[in-house]
Amino acid sequence: MPVLPGTPPLDITLRRSARARRFSLRVSALDGRVTLSIPQRAREAEAMEFARQHEDWLRAALARQGGVATIGFGTTLPIEGRDVVLAPAAGRSAQFRGDSLLLPGAEAQVAVRAAAYLRALARDRLAEASDHYAGLLGRKVTRLTLRDTRSRWGSCSHTGALMYSWRLIMAPPSVLRYVAAHECAHLVEMNHSADFWAVVARLYPQWQKERAWLHANGPRLHSYRFGVTEA
Repeated sequence: MPVLPGTPPLDITLRRSARARRFSLRVSALDGRVTLSIPQRAREAEAMEFARQHEDWLRAALARQGGVATIGFGTTLPIEGRDVVLAPAAGRSAQFRGDSLLLPGAEAQVAVRAAAYLRALARDRLAEASDHYAGLLGRKVTRLTLRDTRSRWGSCSHTGALMYSWRLIMAPPSVLRYVAAHECAHLVEMNHSADFWAVVARLYPQWQKERAWLHANGPRLHSYRFGVTEA
């Protein structure tokens, strides 16, 4: 991934498009990710020169947004709804101690190790919740996939495959369970009709509260930069 030098350096995601006729920059409102769309045959050097020419605009846009956080020792990270400090530790595996998550290895690997820990924990929690709610409906989950999606927290296919954002593990457990109930309701109703919401209410009666939490706090969950590229 190309980087625009400065304080701090800015990661630039290049996206080639057959439909693009010129360079264009976009800053994600969710996580501050900078995307530079470029014509199919444009040279990367030309694209980065375009980014440099618009550096003032980029940094101003990111400053207005605020809240984009990099991961390192000392970072406070929400895990299952509570703020946890990332701290160095000996050994081979991550572990909790009080309000700290102890991570082994060099600081350069903290973001990757933290992301791996969160993904593993998210898979356990989401698999348990999904099996529970699917079982209440007399249905089965055929596959569970985790991604780092920015446009949705989960999805359900006609074949019973569920997909979730692993960042749900940073939300309170009740919010994670609501999203699992929501997606499992699609195993019965593949729509957002009144019948669908009736199924959601049967599985998770207080769903409105958790949905409102996601709308209000979702951008914070997306603001952490783990340095891993996913769908």
